Amino acid sequence: MKLPTYFISHGGGPWPYIPEMRAMMRQLELSLQDIPRQIGLPPKAVLVISGHWEEQDAFAVMASPRPPMLYDYGGFPAHTYQVTYPAPGAPALATRIHSLLAAAGLPTRLDSQRGFDHGTFSPLVVMYPNADVPVLQVSLRSHLQPGEHLALGRALAPLRSEGVLIVGSGLSYHNLRRLGPSGREPSEAFDGWLQNALVKSSPAERTALVTDWASAPGARQSHPREDHLIPLMAALGAAEDEPGVCVYHEVGALGGITASSFRFGAAG
Repeated sequence: MKLPTYFISHGGGPWPYIPEMRAMMRQLELSLQDIPRQIGLPPKAVLVISGHWEEQDAFAVMASPRPPMLYDYGGFPAHTYQVTYPAPGAPALATRIHSLLAAAGLPTRLDSQRGFDHGTFSPLVVMYPNADVPVLQVSLRSHLQPGEHLALGRALAPLRSEGVLIVGSGLSYHNLRRLGPSGREPSEAFDGWLQNALVKSSPAERTALVTDWASAPGARQSHPREDHLIPLMAALGAAEDEPGVCVYHEVGALGGITASSFRFGAAG
């Protein structure tokens, strides 16, 4: 069985651990809870490419058997700096990923220190609350070039037939200075472009469109810096010739923006 891949909008900070935020993000929560149902059997591991981990020199691969927590946010209640998501790591899989990337000619290295950032633990505590599925991350590269991150996904594609769920974790709209009503128009415009590019276009057209994403309507207003969009490239590259489906779409999320998540490839 070949698992699909996902690009998810992961929500704001440690939202599952804050009842008021969790209530606001109920539609996102339901969409994340539905992903295990979509794929059927539990995956052997979850590989997350998070918008919150960048390295300059190489694609770093999390190799710790017990990854620590990384509280990479500020201004939240004190208890959110003590939460844990105790999923095991996957050192053998990390070595496999390192080999796949090296074979594809991509710079790569293992990282035994890195912990789970909130782009990983916030959605996964909703998807797999028992933390009983091994989890690891692969970093972005800080140049954020679409082409190399599409190549990252292509190199990871064999893992889909090995029971590994590949998740690109970011946000379809990420402009913290224009949340709420001021983000309504650019987020609507960019989301409309995403829907056309990812769901309605042919595979060849889709790859060309996302490579030139910055030309899309509302693109730079939605992503002044594209760290939360580039995980899409990895998820798409790993399922480049397969259809895309929108699995979460909300108008008025985070105080007024439009946000979406997508699946590439057939569900189980």
